[in-house]
Amino acid sequence: MNLRNKLFTAFLGLIIIPLLVLGLFTFFVTYNSIEKKYSQQAEYSLKAISYSILNVFDEMENVTDSGIASSVFTTALKADDPDSQDFITNSEQLTLNASQRNFRNLLYNHPAISFAFLYNMNRESSHVPLFTKENFGALPFTEFKQSHLYEEVIKLNGVPKWIAPHEYPELSGMEPVFTQIRLVKNMETFRKEGILVVQIKRLEFERIFRNLTIPNNLQDTSFLLVNDEGLILFDPREQNDGNNMNTFMKHDIDYQSEYQSFKSQFNGEESVVSIHKLEGYPWSVVSVTKWDSLSQEVTSFAKWFIVILGLCLITAIAFNKFFMNRITGTIAVIVRFMRRVEDGDLSARVEEKGEDELLLLSKGFNDLMNRINRLFDQIRNEQRLKTEAHMRLLQAQIKPHFLFNTLESINVLAVQNEGRKVSEMVYRLASILRISIQDKEEITLEEELKYLRSYLEIQKFRFEDVFDYEIDVPKELLSCRIMKLTLQPLVENSIQHGFEGIDYTGKLLIKAWSERGNLIVSVEDNGLGMSSKQLSVFEYMMPEDKESPLMDGKDLKLNQERRGLGIRSVADRIRIQYGDGYGLFICSSQPGGTVIHCVIPNYDGGEGQRAKGIIG
Repeated sequence: MNLRNKLFTAFLGLIIIPLLVLGLFTFFVTYNSIEKKYSQQAEYSLKAISYSILNVFDEMENVTDSGIASSVFTTALKADDPDSQDFITNSEQLTLNASQRNFRNLLYNHPAISFAFLYNMNRESSHVPLFTKENFGALPFTEFKQSHLYEEVIKLNGVPKWIAPHEYPELSGMEPVFTQIRLVKNMETFRKEGILVVQIKRLEFERIFRNLTIPNNLQDTSFLLVNDEGLILFDPREQNDGNNMNTFMKHDIDYQSEYQSFKSQFNGEESVVSIHKLEGYPWSVVSVTKWDSLSQEVTSFAKWFIVILGLCLITAIAFNKFFMNRITGTIAVIVRFMRRVEDGDLSARVEEKGEDELLLLSKGFNDLMNRINRLFDQIRNEQRLKTEAHMRLLQAQIKPHFLFNTLESINVLAVQNEGRKVSEMVYRLASILRISIQDKEEITLEEELKYLRSYLEIQKFRFEDVFDYEIDVPKELLSCRIMKLTLQPLVENSIQHGFEGIDYTGKLLIKAWSERGNLIVSVEDNGLGMSSKQLSVFEYMMPEDKESPLMDGKDLKLNQERRGLGIRSVADRIRIQYGDGYGLFICSSQPGGTVIHCVIPNYDGGEGQRAKGIIG
């Protein structure tokens, strides 16, 4: 990651992201607290509604209590009974008429009462109207007596029983009204005389919900009156009357709890549903508020926060682009030049401009590169001198070794008075010395083979009938370049170690071919061969201070002396001249002989070609 991106990332990580996290944390905390706070407000509202509804019920119960206390209902029932009318005196009739008139006036003047009548328990075929209602026929007493509602009223023994709209439409009619039903007793004998039915207008309950003060953020709130089975008994908006709450909710609700509030889907919209149990009645007041209306302020805050955060981000980008470009741009240029230096371009230089610390940085880079170039030139010069000295040392190791063996052979021939052979060997030796003392490090393969033939002929004089040799090299490869004195040590190793003590004629085969851009020269013999343990000492690329894992230090030293300095010198020279990918590769078995491959780049006529592969 470049410096510009790092600075921008730091700005994001230290400023923008903390702001974002803080904003999100505040948003979610506020968002989650809305439901809790609204639940508390909804509880107060539902309690106020419940209190108002109970007040209406209490007021109506007081009205009917006064009628029962004044014996208006029992007297009306007697008046309706022809068998008891003979026992009413004129004064009692006048009193009854006055009481009924006063009670009717009370019912008429009460704004909540819609209809009232009495069931005469002594005459099951009729009912006594107290406050008439158009287009409404009361349920016959015989049918009412068969319902379980009748049994409940009897068990209550005078305590009012309230039924809500849609619970018993056969009794209250299709108009959504609340109905009070209670048993009427004779106040003197406590004998059950009849059943009073009083209906309350819907407007009285609409006034309760309409007068409820609702905060601004709760304007989209629906209030419902629901029974314990989930039936919606009363909806001030008249939208869901008679429906069941379960049709709007995804899960069932337990209406037995005193108060509960939760967030759920209602009619396909996310809403907060609050439920308050109406004390003493199988009903609950429910409020349903759309979540969007509650979270409107928080959503608005979130939008403004996103806008502000976006402006901060745009400002950060502009700052990064216009103010950091010069700093990061100059540093990026220096980094690019440093990468060029890593790739080996030591001539890379940065343009020096400006008047601040960036100019000092550019100058420092250029000065450093100048010093590095001077040091590299010095190291290259020292390395070249060291390599030349090493090559001369390796060649010096070969020449005394070979000269000692050859002069020893000439001395033996001279002692035996073999003048012709001495002359031939001197001639061959002169030919070898002529090539070896040349200043050139590399010669043609043709010259190297001429050198090798002279050496082999000398060895043939020394070891007559011990071995034969054959050289098979294509003419087109004779012009290839090879380091001088490369093949002679390999052949010498075969003669001295491969043919030592054999009871058959040894064979030497020298071949050459080109493969994948490499020149491969093979020296093959049918001598004694070597074991795997003996082969391990010819790992010529192994550093001199490391011991072979196959033998201890003493055995390694003896085998190194046995293999001689010649073959190791050849391997070292090839590695120094061409690199670690080239060298000698030895394969041997007992019995079977030894094969040595010399792999070098194929230089033809002085034009070099780098090797494309290595033959193992």
